[in-house]
Amino acid sequence: MDIRRALPADLDTVADIYGREAREGHATFDVEPRPATWWEEKLAATDDHFLVAEHQGRVVGYATSGAFRPKPAYRHTRESTVYVAPGHQGLGTGRALYDALLAGLADDGVHLVVAAVALPNPASLALHRACGFEEVGVMREVGRKLGRWVDLAWLQKVLG
Repeated sequence: MDIRRALPADLDTVADIYGREAREGHATFDVEPRPATWWEEKLAATDDHFLVAEHQGRVVGYATSGAFRPKPAYRHTRESTVYVAPGHQGLGTGRALYDALLAGLADDGVHLVVAAVALPNPASLALHRACGFEEVGVMREVGRKLGRWVDLAWLQKVLG
């Protein structure tokens, strides 16, 4: 498996991975796939560390970061996200993506990385804990998707 910066040619596959989760899962609170322009803007953002995992020439997951909040005092805090395509989960793809993402963020002087995990999602919680995140709280019934209320666990990792 190769972890590398995302390229414009990767965006359709990345959008498919995310779109499936938007339509069928609860890992994102989006209910519709994001438009191509959103992915293009994400790729163009210089501080988002948009990475993909490629296996046998095919993109099988991605990781990115974004601003936690737009206020200046949060500039050293980033929110992270990792998505892995079905069939590639549990094989180390998420861990490889997270290791590369966190290293890049640390190199950029990011102090704290936060992640939100919709519950239940024991695999994602295990991935975050294995990467050194600690759970800092749960927001109960914060989102409604697929006919049910969804809790959201917040995790954080201090980088420096």
